[in-house]
Amino acid sequence: MRSLGEIQALIEDQPRGDGPAARAREFLAAGEEVLEHWLSAHERQPTQALSEGFRLLALHRQAAKGDPSFNACRETCRELVYHHNLIVAAPQDETAARHALTMRFVLNHLYLFVSGKMEVAGLGEFCCASRPLRTQSA
Repeated sequence: MRSLGEIQALIEDQPRGDGPAARAREFLAAGEEVLEHWLSAHERQPTQALSEGFRLLALHRQAAKGDPSFNACRETCRELVYHHNLIVAAPQDETAARHALTMRFVLNHLYLFVSGKMEVAGLGEFCCASRPLRTQSA
């Protein structure tokens, strides 16, 4: 599992020309790792199970148990899976690169949500509730 800093660097990294399908797999795996960090920080063993065919969704389900505020990022996880599926279904399609870019932005959203919740307990009643972090540094 990569560190959260390495995942942040992946998100900030410009595409290297390895193609949308490779980026989609990498972004999906990074999303899983973000959730693994959350679970590990709460002394829970990340599941290897699949939900609807994806480990990311199973990890989200596991992370949300006992923490209803974590449901705020459910649609973020589902959107990562959705764009992954669009790319895998048609990797040569002209929109595949755009879907990979969208995955990058969605992964960043998931990363910010989870890392923010790890920093500030109670953050996340709404998915974009990072105001406590912004106002704290101001």
